[in-house]
Amino acid sequence: MDKYDIVIIGAGPAGLSAGIYTSRAGLKTLILEKMFAGGQVATIDMIENYPGVSGEIAGHDLADRIKKQAEHFGAKFETGEVKALARDGKGWKVEASDGVYSASGVILAGGAKPRKLGVKGEDGLTGKGVSYCAVCDGPLTRNKDVVVIGGGNTAATDAEHLTKFARSVTLIHRKDRLRATKIISDRLGDNPKVALKLNSVVDEIKGKDLVEGVRVKAVDGSFIEDIKCQFVFVLVGIEPNTGWLKGIVKLDDGGFIVADNEMRTSVEGIFACGDIISKHLRQVVTAAGDGAVAAYSAQVYVDELMGRAYK
Repeated sequence: MDKYDIVIIGAGPAGLSAGIYTSRAGLKTLILEKMFAGGQVATIDMIENYPGVSGEIAGHDLADRIKKQAEHFGAKFETGEVKALARDGKGWKVEASDGVYSASGVILAGGAKPRKLGVKGEDGLTGKGVSYCAVCDGPLTRNKDVVVIGGGNTAATDAEHLTKFARSVTLIHRKDRLRATKIISDRLGDNPKVALKLNSVVDEIKGKDLVEGVRVKAVDGSFIEDIKCQFVFVLVGIEPNTGWLKGIVKLDDGGFIVADNEMRTSVEGIFACGDIISKHLRQVVTAAGDGAVAAYSAQVYVDELMGRAYK
């Protein structure tokens, strides 16, 4: 069983930033990721609000930069899905699909996954026109009619991205205005390819073998209409990847990890950061900040555990 000072579970902006800080502090660090570095940020077409990045940068490019920085300072990466976490003396045993690891401290940075809409037709047509990633599937929408469901920054930004390919983009949101920031909302309003349908919900995605349209209802019940389209992008929020953590650390009602300002969880020696924790603002920059705080707290904990705390 390979031994590490710190095992970080998840290689999104939070986990990668934590890896930079723990490895720079001289802690033997392993970052485990089940898919690819960057997490959800790797699926973002462009990031224009990350400090120090002039202009726009693709999410996967930013993730690759941060990963290389962590590797430069000595962090090791392995691809594997964590299956279990258990006490092992004063430390922790981390069981993953690629092996078993020992750690003095653990940082949970597993992020979140897209939330499903939960309507008729969604599951059967997923991968047949229903998508949760505009960057991944955007090129497939060339000269097609597209519906985007959601009203936050992700939905609005992805709707704008889809106008590069699609013939038309209809953005459907249940409220009377978008939750997206004004600058993004204004750009959508000025885009001739975009139609906004507010105070509306989708209650069925139609199609037999491929998406053929959606049924839209007014929130107040005043109308029902069908909109023809060939693609539907469901962008209605996220769900934390914490199913396997039930009974290990405290979770809130939404399944997010409860952590304090120092990113300490309810269990000594386990820290958490990024989209996986209970908080209000979920941005790349806040995830990176969370990772730095979690790394520092983990460093203090491990140093004290090893009897080398600075006096």
